[in-house]
Amino acid sequence: MAASPLSSSSALSKPISKHHSFSLNTPQKVPFPLLPKTLQKPSSFPCNRVLHPQKSQFTTSSKNPISDFFSANKNEDGLVPPFSDDDDDTPREECGVVGIFGDPEASRLCYLALHALQHRGQEGAGIVAVNNNVLQSVTGVGLVSEVFNESKLDQLPGEMAIGHVRYSTAGSSMLKNVQPFVAGYRFGSIGVAHNGNLVNYRALRAMLEDNGSIFNTSSDTEVVLHLIAISKARPFFLRIVEACEKLEGAYSMVFVTEDKLVAVRDPHGFRPLVMGRRSNGAVVFASETCALDLIEATYEREVYPGEVLVVDKKDGVQSVCLMPHPEPKQCIFEHIYFALPNSVVFGRSVYESRHAFGEILATEAPVDCDVVIAVPDSGMVAALGYAGKAGVPFQQGLIRSHYVGRTFIEPSQKIRDFGVKLKLSPVRGVLEGKRIVVVDDSIVRGTTSSKIVRLIKEAGAKEVHMRIASPPIIGSCYYGVDTPSSEELISNRMSVEEIREFIGCDSLAFLPFESLKKMLGSESPNFCYACFSGKYPVMPREVKVKRVGDFLDDGLNGPMDSIDGGWIQGPRDLNIEKEIDPLYQKSNI
Repeated sequence: MAASPLSSSSALSKPISKHHSFSLNTPQKVPFPLLPKTLQKPSSFPCNRVLHPQKSQFTTSSKNPISDFFSANKNEDGLVPPFSDDDDDTPREECGVVGIFGDPEASRLCYLALHALQHRGQEGAGIVAVNNNVLQSVTGVGLVSEVFNESKLDQLPGEMAIGHVRYSTAGSSMLKNVQPFVAGYRFGSIGVAHNGNLVNYRALRAMLEDNGSIFNTSSDTEVVLHLIAISKARPFFLRIVEACEKLEGAYSMVFVTEDKLVAVRDPHGFRPLVMGRRSNGAVVFASETCALDLIEATYEREVYPGEVLVVDKKDGVQSVCLMPHPEPKQCIFEHIYFALPNSVVFGRSVYESRHAFGEILATEAPVDCDVVIAVPDSGMVAALGYAGKAGVPFQQGLIRSHYVGRTFIEPSQKIRDFGVKLKLSPVRGVLEGKRIVVVDDSIVRGTTSSKIVRLIKEAGAKEVHMRIASPPIIGSCYYGVDTPSSEELISNRMSVEEIREFIGCDSLAFLPFESLKKMLGSESPNFCYACFSGKYPVMPREVKVKRVGDFLDDGLNGPMDSIDGGWIQGPRDLNIEKEIDPLYQKSNI
């Protein structure tokens, strides 16, 4: 059901476990050639040029909604049950990556950069470092500070390293799925860290298994390693190019071999990847600029959509184009929720974007109020923008606890909204007797919003007006964001007025979709809005949904057929059929 913006009452090989060493065969030296003419295709972006190698300087160049419904696992009311953590109703970024070349403390800098990217994944972390032609890996489940200590970092010497933080789409995040992955093949070993999601993963995996490949994880990243291993292209970077040409979907990846660091971004540029340099000349790649800031690396530029950057001692940084692309489709949710406000993502300040979102809400959905507050932390900047534009004081009406663990023991006498109360505490002195505007980044399933509204009203607020700094989310993401199925997305099945009644606020307004695009100006066509429009730049090949609750993918139980990376087959969405099947009207679906 379409939602109007405003309503009121008056979302290959075995990877390393623990740590192992991989000896590398010293490859024959091969000069870095120009990209074959077959790959030099016209493009509207800078990476269509093959740039000349430089020794010490950077190269400066280049609904079809497939959202599926559950047919089973419904509760007695006929509704799909929510996630097991009912109080964590936000989309989740799947991971962050970092790569460093040419610094004697590469692994330690990688460790610090992963700290800066911790918000992009909290389930697991890993680092692969290269020293004397050996890839050494340390991975673990948990936060970066829980996985690494001084002794583990001492096991990762060398001037080149890649790292990864991960949020699992599965119910359990076991060590076997924690990246970076390292694999050995006939020409040596390779490590990879991947941010994104491949929409043709199942088809690629089936093809590889038919040809004898054996998989050890349920991650789509392992497919990339197999494709590189079977490639016959020369030199090495063309193996990556050939493998990536078979991939569909979102991928920002960093690879490491015995002498090269390689960064790759998919032709649509769904997920961010930036390049920087430290004062000693070390090259750094990271998912966000906040990672560069922490390790004192200067931001140079983005890795362009469809670009492959190869870094080695012989030729410095070299850029080649992966494949043509008419325009990028960068994830708008990076600016709405995922990235830190101090980052520059897709060439735009995240802080400035969110501040502008708040100003638009104040202009297009004003309401008489006494105080503006935010749902911390992601709603903070938009709330400041709203308050400034509306001329109303901004105050901290909700205090977030940063010390709540991932598990907690609830008392036997049940406390209502216990999970939300653990994380958010209302400030009665700010709220009591006041008309409150509450700014949040998004509404996914609505469960958390309803509890927050109740919490604020119990603290004595006279009125509660919700303002959401994004358009209504009506479609699942297939490009590296963990979102519920469409049936669980409240904006996909309710009008704005129905949502307002469900969460119990006095008025509700979303950021208007057209106003969002207008704010982005000439860059608007370069963003992906699939979660708001249901129109997917790359059509998912497999009709599937994310399963809610516990998964079999715990590394210990269940057959591989039942795991499949946290995805299950689902019946087709009838609304999707109408868009993608012109014969729908004649079908009996």
